[in-house]
Amino acid sequence: MPKPKIPKPYNGGEWTESRTRSFVMSALRRARWPAKYKATAKAYVKSGVNPATGRMCKLHKCSQCSNLVPQNQTAVDHIDPVVPIKGFKEKGWLGYNWDELLRRLYCEIDGLQVLCKPCHKLKSADERAERAAFKKKLK
Repeated sequence: MPKPKIPKPYNGGEWTESRTRSFVMSALRRARWPAKYKATAKAYVKSGVNPATGRMCKLHKCSQCSNLVPQNQTAVDHIDPVVPIKGFKEKGWLGYNWDELLRRLYCEIDGLQVLCKPCHKLKSADERAERAAFKKKLK
């Protein structure tokens, strides 16, 4: 049985809607939002030794587990996911409400937290599982 043909209305007929949405989100996430850097600075506790390298580094406190970790082992996380678990109430171009998405993506410092990479990985996995369960419930 042949695969159904997926429409590719973007980038001269080369990209699907999903690929286009991924490209736009990737470009938006690369922007240097000052609140992100302020959140990192706020999580700074002290200078210390990086256990992996034995070199001096800045240690930051994980909001989840309270461990002190080198800055390169942290991630700035949105407390509320950029794309809501239940999706957007009003959808526009490419299935997103871009006004709401931009407000959520470029939130103020009180909407951000610094997590160590293991805690960030767990939180992201939990959010993906919740989103999948919600979508499954809709079917």
